[in-house]
Amino acid sequence: MERSSEVGVALIGAGRMGLFHGETVSRRLPGVRLVAVADPVGGGKELGADRFYTDAGQVWDDPEVDAVVIAAPARFHADLIVAAARAGKSVFCEKPAALTLADADRAVAAARDAGVILQVGFQRRLAADWAAARALLDAGEIGTPRLLRSLTRDPGGFDPARVPPDTIFFETLIHDFDVLRFLNPGAAAIEVYATADALVEPEWRDRGLRDTAAVIVRFDNGATGFAEACFETAYGHDVRAEVFGSRGAATVGDARRTAMTFSGPAGRTIATMRSDQELFGAAYVAELAAFTEAVRTGTPPPVTGHDARAALAIALAAAESAACGQPVRVAA
Repeated sequence: MERSSEVGVALIGAGRMGLFHGETVSRRLPGVRLVAVADPVGGGKELGADRFYTDAGQVWDDPEVDAVVIAAPARFHADLIVAAARAGKSVFCEKPAALTLADADRAVAAARDAGVILQVGFQRRLAADWAAARALLDAGEIGTPRLLRSLTRDPGGFDPARVPPDTIFFETLIHDFDVLRFLNPGAAAIEVYATADALVEPEWRDRGLRDTAAVIVRFDNGATGFAEACFETAYGHDVRAEVFGSRGAATVGDARRTAMTFSGPAGRTIATMRSDQELFGAAYVAELAAFTEAVRTGTPPPVTGHDARAALAIALAAAESAACGQPVRVAA
């Protein structure tokens, strides 16, 4: 970087996840400065950025912005990635990077042609236990993957009127599809069978809501992956995964808030985590630390645009399968 070793970052979108990322940039990462926040309704003032914009286009001309963190709604992601790349800004984008494979290809190509970093927000890869399982795989301790599992059970409290169709595949299970790929390195998904229904909010079923889903993913190395998700969990936020191989198995994910178990008249109880930011707070910080280091040094990011495209291809096949009731081939 020509100006200095400090990385200047702009946040685009100051909603729930955007505010967390903005706090990470401004308060948790040494050598990184939150230069600007762009939000259409003027959010993010509490982050203490140098400048505030209501139009993301104003970021592209800001000479102090080296990189952007995109936390806008998913339907805007691909266009924002392309615009940022063309302006010479490296990009961290929340998942999904796009909603169609054509848009994903367009985003990846824009970053490649501009020579900028593109990293996508699959933070589970940087969570300590998920990373430890992958290290065992890479060391050969688990052997050849045979069966894989990943699940996401959200804490609930969602507004069904604000959930677009197939959100469960594109914005929830897409994490699990990435985990299945992460724990089956080098393999490609070739076929998907999915079922989905509205079990949390059944009165919204006829309006297209699907809040509970299960997916079988078949890989070209013979391994089979299972992914499941639900938008409501009575006991908090539950995210787990397992890889079973020819030499052993690794299981990851524990929603315990602490290692304490209370034994009393009602039996034994444990306190569980209640949000994604509580469960994955360290991983969210780690992914932005990895991104800004990649921007500073030019090293490859831990999650690429190609990873995002591969997970999206599974999500698209899953949505189609759930609609038609048949297995669907994953697009190349």
